[in-house]
Amino acid sequence: MKRLIIALLMVFSLPLSVLAADAKFGSVDIQKVLLMSDAGKEAKDQLSQKAAKYEGEKNTREGELKKLKGELESQGVVLNESARGAKERDYQQRLKEYQRFLKDAQDDLQAKNDEFTGKIVDEIVKVAQEFGRKNGYTFILVRNETMIYLDPAADVTDEVLKAFNASRKK
Repeated sequence: MKRLIIALLMVFSLPLSVLAADAKFGSVDIQKVLLMSDAGKEAKDQLSQKAAKYEGEKNTREGELKKLKGELESQGVVLNESARGAKERDYQQRLKEYQRFLKDAQDDLQAKNDEFTGKIVDEIVKVAQEFGRKNGYTFILVRNETMIYLDPAADVTDEVLKAFNASRKK
């Protein structure tokens, strides 16, 4: 909402000569470019690979925990108080480590996602700015859910996507 208000203030504060009939407006769906671009797909693949590694380690740790819990349940009756207490403490310690691992893995994946997204979005913005300069646009706005109406003809997302993919191959 804040972006919409800022954009409207910017538009209404411009001299009428800028808003003349020859003004050229466009919009870019940054999210679409991010998801459809080669760089976005590459980042998604890297995140998927990292997530798969964490998933493998998670499954291994879960297996170890289940095994330890099974031993504790089956041997708990025959073990003396001291041995049973030691096994329970070992299980609780490993459970805490497992939970810490899950949180750290989730935090790491989120940080990597934010890093990739931020870097790619910065590059998309630069390409969109260059596209706007080269093609004589007065404005290119970021298309988002707060826009009430936008003429589909003003959507330059596909052109920016092509330019962005081409810029990364240089």
